Order: sequence, then C-alpha cells, then structure tokens
Amino acid sequence: MTASPEVVVIGGGPAGSTASTLIAQKGHSVRLFEREKFPRFHIGESFMPDTYFPLRRLGMLDKMKASAFVKKYSVQFANDQGKESQPFYFFENNPHECTQTWQVLRSEFDHMLLNNAREHGVDVHEESRVLDVFFEGDKQTGLRVQYKDGREETLHPKVIVDASGQSSIISNRLKIKNWEPKLKKAAVWSYFRGAKREPGPLDEGATLVLQLKEKKGWFWYIPQHNNIVSVGVVADLTYLFDKPAPEGVDQQARLEEIFWREVENCPAVKRRIEGSERCDIYRTQKEYSYRSSRVAGDGWVLVGDAFGFLDPIYSSGLQLAFSSGMFAADCITEGLAKNDLSAEQLGKWGPEFIKGMDRLKKFVCIYYDGFNFGYFVRKYPQMKRHVTDLLIGNVFKDSLDEVWEPLYEVQRELIEKKLEPMPMATAG
Repeated sequence: MTASPEVVVIGGGPAGSTASTLIAQKGHSVRLFEREKFPRFHIGESFMPDTYFPLRRLGMLDKMKASAFVKKYSVQFANDQGKESQPFYFFENNPHECTQTWQVLRSEFDHMLLNNAREHGVDVHEESRVLDVFFEGDKQTGLRVQYKDGREETLHPKVIVDASGQSSIISNRLKIKNWEPKLKKAAVWSYFRGAKREPGPLDEGATLVLQLKEKKGWFWYIPQHNNIVSVGVVADLTYLFDKPAPEGVDQQARLEEIFWREVENCPAVKRRIEGSERCDIYRTQKEYSYRSSRVAGDGWVLVGDAFGFLDPIYSSGLQLAFSSGMFAADCITEGLAKNDLSAEQLGKWGPEFIKGMDRLKKFVCIYYDGFNFGYFVRKYPQMKRHVTDLLIGNVFKDSLDEVWEPLYEVQRELIEKKLEPMPMATAG
C-alpha cells in the first residue's frame, strides 16, 4: 500500500490537468486517476481567447505556439438564408497577444496537457478507475481506486478534485446534478477532409456559426490541422430526433440521415463541405446542459464538466474547464497552507464562477431567441465592448451586467416590431 497523497484528482481532461498541475506547482503531492488511455477522442475543439491566461500559468504557451494547431483569430456567422457576416476579429477589442487562440484536436491537446501535468510532478495513472468515493455526511473520507493491473487501493487524501467530466462521480453520488430545462439540445457531428476554409491567414482558422433555415438550430464549422474540419449540427432534441429510429436501421445510418437532412437546411455549410471526404464516424450527444447545485464540500471540489456544462454555441466549454480548475486549485492550495479544507474554503471561488457561467447562459439563450445583435450595437454602440467580452470569455467581472437591461429592452422592441433577426457578427 502506498501513502495517500494530499490531493487526488479524478479525471485527466483539461479541468483535471489544470487543477493538478497548479497544485503540484506549489509543492503538494497530487495523484491523478484517468480511466482511459491517452490520447483519446473528445469533442470541444475551439478555444476562447481568454484561455490564454490559464495556459500561461500552466507553462503551455510555448508548446501551443510550437504545435500544428490551427490559429484562430475570429468568429464568423451566417444567417438562416446563408448570408454571411464579416469576421468578428478578437484583436479589434484588445490588441494583446491573447486574442490569437487555437482550434485543437482534443486527443492531441489533452495528451499534451496531461503530459505537462506529469512534468510538473503530478503522479498520473491512466487506465485506472475510481470505484467509489466515501462520505460521512457531507465530508469525504476517502476513495477506492482500481489500477491498470487490477490492484485495488483505498486512499485518504485531504482533498478530492472531481474532474470526471460528464460522469460527474461526486455530483451523481450526492444527487446534486440538475439538468438545464431551457437548453434541451442535441448535437450530431463528424469530421471532413478537404472541406473549404475561409481565405487568408486571419480567416482560415475562424470558427463559423451557421444557422439552419427557419432558425431551427445551427452548425459549427471548426477548421483543424491535417486539412480536417469538425462539422456538427445543434438543435432542440425534439427537433433533431423528431421520430423513433425505423426498425432495422442502425445508429450510424440514423445519424447520417439526420446530419444530411440538416445540411440541406443550411446553405452555408452545404457549399463548404461539397466535394470533401468524411473521415470519421457520425457522433451524437443529447441533453448535455446541466449544473451541480454546489462546487465544493468538506474535502472535495467539482471542476469542469463534473460541475456543469452549458452549450457549445460560444465555445465556452474549455474556457470554463480551465477557469474552474485554476480557481479551485488556488483555493485548495490556500486551504492546505492554513489547514482549512472546509466547504467554505474550497468553494470560495464558486459564487464568482457561477455568476460568469450565468452571464454566458443568458447570452446563449439570447442567441437561441434569434436576437438581432447588429441592431443592438447600432442602438447602443457603447455596449459593443461588453458583447465582445462575452464572446472572448472575459465573463468574470460585474461591469458586464450593465449590458442586460439594454439587451432585454431591444429584445422586447424586436418582438413588438417583428424585425428579422440578423447574424450576431454584424455587430462587428
């Protein structure tokens, strides 16, 4: 039997790797358990610009700059008629280096991040499963793990960081996971080789958000290296999967039918993938928006998707994973230093993080309501900086909240006037 580390992290994705690396940087013993063998597939390829700051703390910036990942400078939108906006360049709001970010292949990026954790002293165990977490009331008292060789062990760390993704081990164990009723969406996607990209070095890596006809949903279009593009459709679950699968039709055939049905409903994506070659299976996720009612308890913390997931529309998943891992790590190291591992100490970061997540949620819901951002910025040009901050992930500041009253005022006005919504990036 080995001695228990001070901190155990469950999950080696971006949130777990971030938290473990930053805690280990402070000289604490950290053991990380990842049930899979990296590299492994994961969706969520696009960075918001504000991921720059966690990457800098992790010592990852030079590795990212030396990588083959596609550079991302902007977001571009197309409305339901296929009319395309001008690119929304991040550097127009802030000339800082952070406004150039990346489109990543998650199997490669997550592997880089996990190896970076190893380099900082994290004791990483892949293909190892956490079988159970033990509690006395709200306080964690240990966990049972199974290593790759089948050996089992009970550990008693001071802190457990749950970064287990949508498995949400502690959240499900304590029954504190709640689904978001307003965002019952589904996604179907695949990968295409040789699909068209925007011309020029500033635009070829842009994230594209392409609306379906009648605004029933949208496609993401994310260029990656090796001439691959990630292409996926998002819409209400009841719309995408509007009827049961026909008898005898397998899952791949059904997903293929749904995907290409929606390609026909999106002229902007149809012309881009014409002549390309699909190079992966069709994949799907359903009802993926949820949140736990707490970020921490006595001796435990939830980060990344183990705490909650919002929606892919603004590529906020990685931003929230990095931020929660970073904020949690700071509270854990502070708590270890003063021997206070209470829920109050470990969860100090929660209120501000949730406020930021709520700001993104409002922004997501406004998009799905078909809001006219071009009209909004013309009426309130002084608010454009707040819209830009929301797009780049700079959401953890109270000054943003002055944008909501004008946004909802314009939304009511548009409903009354029945104005035709336009793509967001006309605001740029």
